[in-house]
Amino acid sequence: MTDPNAIQPSALDQLPDRDPEETAEWQASLDAVAKAAGPHRAAYLMRRTLERAEGNGIALPKLLETDYVNTIPTAAEPSAPGDPEMERKITAWNRWNAAAMVTRGAKHGVGGHIATFASAAWLYETGFNHFFRGKEADGSGDQLYIQGHASPGIYARAFLDGRLTEQHLDNFRQEAGGNGLPSYPHPRRLPWLWEFPTVSMGLGPLSAIYQARFNRYLTNRAVKDVSASHVWAFLGDGEMDEPESTAALALASREGLDNLTFVINCNLQRLDGPVRANFKIVQELEAQFRGAGWNVIKTLWGTAWDELFQLDTTGALVRRLREVPDAQVQTYQTRDAAYIRQDFFGKDPALVEMAKLLSDDKILECFHLSRGGHEAGKVYAAYKAAVEFKGAPTVILAQTVKGHTLGEGFASKNANHQMKKLSVDEFKTMRDLLELPISDAQFVDGVVPYGHPGADSPEVRYLQERRAALGGPAPARRTHALAPLPAPADKTFASFDKGSGSQNVATTMAFVRLVKDLVRDKETGKRWVPIVPDEARTFGMESLFPSLGIYSPKGQTYEPVDRDQLMYYKEAKNGQILNEGITEAGSMADFIAASTAYSTHGEAMIPFYIFYSMFGWQRTADQMWQLGDQLGRGFLVGATAGRTTLTGEGLQHADGHSPVIAATNPAALSYDPAFAYEIATIVKDGLRRMYGEAAPGEDPNVFYYLTVYNEPMPQPAKPAAPGVDEGIVKGLYRFNTAESAGVEVAAANAPRIQLLASGTAIHWTLKAQRLLAEEWGVAADVWSATSWTELRRDALEADAALLRGEERTPFVRRALQGAEGPVLAVSDYMRQVPDQIAQWVEQDWSSLGADGFGLSDTREAARRHFGVDAESVVVAALAQLARRGEVKAAAVKEARERYGL
Repeated sequence: MTDPNAIQPSALDQLPDRDPEETAEWQASLDAVAKAAGPHRAAYLMRRTLERAEGNGIALPKLLETDYVNTIPTAAEPSAPGDPEMERKITAWNRWNAAAMVTRGAKHGVGGHIATFASAAWLYETGFNHFFRGKEADGSGDQLYIQGHASPGIYARAFLDGRLTEQHLDNFRQEAGGNGLPSYPHPRRLPWLWEFPTVSMGLGPLSAIYQARFNRYLTNRAVKDVSASHVWAFLGDGEMDEPESTAALALASREGLDNLTFVINCNLQRLDGPVRANFKIVQELEAQFRGAGWNVIKTLWGTAWDELFQLDTTGALVRRLREVPDAQVQTYQTRDAAYIRQDFFGKDPALVEMAKLLSDDKILECFHLSRGGHEAGKVYAAYKAAVEFKGAPTVILAQTVKGHTLGEGFASKNANHQMKKLSVDEFKTMRDLLELPISDAQFVDGVVPYGHPGADSPEVRYLQERRAALGGPAPARRTHALAPLPAPADKTFASFDKGSGSQNVATTMAFVRLVKDLVRDKETGKRWVPIVPDEARTFGMESLFPSLGIYSPKGQTYEPVDRDQLMYYKEAKNGQILNEGITEAGSMADFIAASTAYSTHGEAMIPFYIFYSMFGWQRTADQMWQLGDQLGRGFLVGATAGRTTLTGEGLQHADGHSPVIAATNPAALSYDPAFAYEIATIVKDGLRRMYGEAAPGEDPNVFYYLTVYNEPMPQPAKPAAPGVDEGIVKGLYRFNTAESAGVEVAAANAPRIQLLASGTAIHWTLKAQRLLAEEWGVAADVWSATSWTELRRDALEADAALLRGEERTPFVRRALQGAEGPVLAVSDYMRQVPDQIAQWVEQDWSSLGADGFGLSDTREAARRHFGVDAESVVVAALAQLARRGEVKAAAVKEARERYGL
């Protein structure tokens, strides 16, 4: 098989050789080494030559893989500060309590994970003692993305620190009764401890990169200097299979994010078995990160291996380590010395001779226990090198054993991710191994005890002193007492109340115009963070380019091709717009970082992320749930919304269901506004709730989802009737009646129907209102349903209040009280969107929607296809009235034929 990384002959033929004789000498030297000392020696010399070239800055393709050894040799390791013995004791208590917590919880059937933290304990403890800066440090401290399955170890350390009690630990994964601990890092559930939700695998790495990037954004825009903050992301090697885990590696290196460190716990196991059974995950990850431009540090072997490497005078040991697949390394962890002598050392005569010099105990120490990720000195050296490296992000590949110190029943077993408890005997063995002062008598009725050396013990004092020196407890989330942001001037919003007159304006354009006005506000304008995934021109945002600038840490190093145009492409180091390229996931990660800056950095930022509506909730709903969990605030804007407005784009782009998905997220306030003044009213109220003075009982930790449309339509003036603003925010108000609309209905006692519509559907409904009056003698009142979802939530809350004995009427029922005739709801989304409120509407209910797959055609043809155009609304209204006996059944057939349905 051809090596894809090799320089192919065809490429070499194109390179000019100014001195063929010298080239021939080099080649002959290589041939001679290969012949005299073997191909391994020749390869060694070539690799070292390439390393020297790379170190000297000679422009050559990067060496993507290094030998399967530690990047930092033992002789080059710095001396770690602090008290190693004290840190060993602290780590032992944490290991014990993490395992005890999960085991005790298993009796209640709540589960938990033991093996992950057991492998990563030193990766965390070294950071907590020497590197992770707390919130009381200068700036904002560091940001820690904790591997979700390691949460028991973090709780155990908080227990030792005095931040948690035994009652908390006993309520691990039992939150309903209070004083409970969430299973994984969940800021919404434990907001004083957790900053970042990470257990939806792959989202942690992605978010960490964009958090580090957003830190630079805040500093470069002079909002706050957070240049001292460092982002640490703790990940699993199996987690790196998630596409989101590596999706933004190039961004991190391209922007030189040396404020970011990935620590990948390479225990070689994922949930069901080896990560790369027949290969080597560490080597694969090294090549991937080096290729993306990251600084890579491998911390693989502990000090017990030093003797073996010193004996390796031929390179046979290093070669063997490179060729042994991960699954076999896992097997060595569970086998005796005789097996290892035969299978590992027996493959090479030089290794056979080496093994003769090693005792069985030495072999078992190396292959069972001694991993770089289990030694504080090795980990300290890697972390120190990472924070001191400049110009690129760093990844530390730390090799560990999953289930380390938990006994032979756990270590490297394929099933250990699903193993939720240890037996009493296993705990006693673990106690002896960790040298903990826990007596047999403390195991009462077979229940494993928690261990604590005492609040005034040397261990606890040491732990707290180290944290105080680093800026306070970690992890920790802060809720800053921020002053409410000043509300923008009312005229900014009121300018939309008068409508657009005879001018056709799409609601997307109306929203962009509103944002243009808001970012000019002297008090809050700089806090807006516009985010767009390479579609700014589609949404009419290119006019913001020269005024706000597109953020780039390098500024603009070129002359833009459209430099002579008014709306030229402008990049700037202090640019305000985050134009992310074609990555909705990256844009959402931007949004999450910006929307939580009020807590992470004590700076309220107002992000709005505008995107093709189809590629929001459908593509990145997991991140939107992450956003809600992280208590983010801001505006998501699904543009070119609906199923029938994006003509020509067809099935994949036609959005008929995003509000359905949005309705499942408790933190998302979902709106489908029809008119520009509705958008202005909703945004004004959102700014008040999230950034100003929230009303009693209102949760400010929400985000708004608005759908806006690309179909230019006349924008009417806001009705002058009382209660319109309340109706817009709560989800429903009467836009007009048949009489106020000026349509003529012949009969004084004409049948009447209530037409409820959202978004662009209101325009077809208004046309249907006229047709019903002029051609069928039916009076129709038109209501704008700005939020079916908020109406439903209000109704659900009213139902819950009734169960508590409180009398409360849902808003939708109050709004429609006394409205004559049946109700017909119309939307450009599938029918289940308006059907959310059907059970609370007292009138007869029916609905129309764009169910099924989308298609490419004109708007008119698409609406006729889905049966939501004005004529279809008329026929549906007549059918509903006919069922009530208020119009003749023949009228329905006549209408169908007249309109060609």
